[in-house]
Amino acid sequence: MSASKAKATNNAEVPYELPWVEKYRPNNLDDVVGNIDTIERLKVIAREGNCPHIIISGMPGIGKTTSIHCLAHQLLGDAYKEGVLELNASDERGIDVVRNKIKTFAQKKVTLPPGRHKIVILDEADSMTAGAQQALRRTMEIFSNTTRFCLACNMSNKIIEPIQSRCAILRYAKLRDKELLKRLVEICDLENVQYNEDGLAALIFTSEGDMRQAINNLQSTHSGFGFVSGDNVFKVCDQPHPIVVQEMIKLCSEGKVDAAMDKLTDLWESGYSAVDIVVTIFRVVKTADNIPEYTKLEYIKEIGFTHMRILEGVGTILQLAGLVARLCKMNMDTSKFKI
Repeated sequence: MSASKAKATNNAEVPYELPWVEKYRPNNLDDVVGNIDTIERLKVIAREGNCPHIIISGMPGIGKTTSIHCLAHQLLGDAYKEGVLELNASDERGIDVVRNKIKTFAQKKVTLPPGRHKIVILDEADSMTAGAQQALRRTMEIFSNTTRFCLACNMSNKIIEPIQSRCAILRYAKLRDKELLKRLVEICDLENVQYNEDGLAALIFTSEGDMRQAINNLQSTHSGFGFVSGDNVFKVCDQPHPIVVQEMIKLCSEGKVDAAMDKLTDLWESGYSAVDIVVTIFRVVKTADNIPEYTKLEYIKEIGFTHMRILEGVGTILQLAGLVARLCKMNMDTSKFKI
């Protein structure tokens, strides 16, 4: 047997394993998680077949592109490959691409089910240049009889007004914890993943409503440790452990500035960046039940100011120490201090 044949045989013996994000990507609108009201509107479009131009906006990882692909599959059936053109942000999408590639596809004759249209999917449409969007506007008008445009973006206000006025705009909200939990448990059962409740809670905490990140973190933790526990998830995600941050916030609420600073110093010396720490502080405070509402709002205001300064480039421990000091000061009896 030749070396090339042996190599082919060996490759055939090892099955190609898809990432779980792709393996469990829905192919049907019924399987898409969350945003029930907007998914119902897409189901009506899929049933009736009269698809308008669509803009779907929302955070990353909540099912925007998946929903468009599911809609295209249900509308076009076996003609999906010939009837869909997808362009992502990674592709060149200047004026030339709109004038040539998209226009050529729109002019192409394709056999589709009766009453159906070709579909152009533009992912990350808010990263298109203003010139390309202006060129797209005219293309949408000219070929509206044969082609429909579906745009997915994070922020719809970055799409020019003339395109927005030609489209039905669907806004996707962040996925709720219950929706994330249900899907994660389904995948764990299908993949025989060993887990505990803390592990699932950690996956939900780190993903912040992003299904794609939650599934990726699940697969990474399972591959690295074989068991999905809270500690393992935070090791894989390399984020400050929220229990340590909770203890620090508790000390701040008691006005114990020295003890709170010790916790902060431990986090800093563990190698976490200022952004990691301040984002985790925000998440912990936002979900804390033992802090009064007014105090929580004041905390979030101070955390927001610190976050802004860190993003501007001042990511030192001094900024974080100032934040801890201000949080402690809110709960201190300053009348006993003499100046």
